[in-house]
Amino acid sequence: MNLAIIGYGKMGRLIEQLAPEYGFNVVLKLDEKENPGGSGISKETLRGVDVAIEFSVPGAVVANIEALSRAGVPVVVGTTGWHEQIPHVRELVERNGSALVWSPNYSVGMNVFFRLVSEAARLLSKEPEYGAWGWEIHHVTKKDSPSGTMVKLVEEMRRAGYESAVDVAANRAGAHPGTHEIGFDSAADTITLRHSARSREGFARGALKAARWIVGKKGFYEFSEILFGPNGMKG
Repeated sequence: MNLAIIGYGKMGRLIEQLAPEYGFNVVLKLDEKENPGGSGISKETLRGVDVAIEFSVPGAVVANIEALSRAGVPVVVGTTGWHEQIPHVRELVERNGSALVWSPNYSVGMNVFFRLVSEAARLLSKEPEYGAWGWEIHHVTKKDSPSGTMVKLVEEMRRAGYESAVDVAANRAGAHPGTHEIGFDSAADTITLRHSARSREGFARGALKAARWIVGKKGFYEFSEILFGPNGMKG
């Protein structure tokens, strides 16, 4: 299968390196200079492309999705910081009959972590003596703060019925690939849940899994749906 990489930074280069393991041949790579405002994405430049993976920057992601959707190329979106645009993007994808997978984090372990945090929040939702916090650290070049992953963690807690305040803090330093922590504290005890990424490789492999799955499909999906759902990916 032929793969396009939209956003050729550290993640894009890692995806290119790992792509052959997933049956992909990288035929197009577009960085910010080659693709201002999505202008480098067209039916002509995407001729023969089966799927695209988008890891650009928050200010470019929606224009890239719009161009890919018009061209009818399914896309896996790994960029964060555009969460408020999801309703618009969903409508766009459905109107054009295209396909998209999104996630604030493509690590399989993190998607398990989302579920663990959700369940803890559900169990503690009727225990008002427990307060909660969220903390994260990422590399200094991380664009959004708090990260899309942290936003998603708090959303999962709310969806599980946890209504108490969640105090969130974010640090940016060095080259740290990402640690996220959710804690619950009472006068009696403390519960701490933590996920630490060792490298970007888990994110790249998850995105490639999603790209392999979305080829030939239509619709708007979240990675966790296809990872754990009844019709989800295998391997």
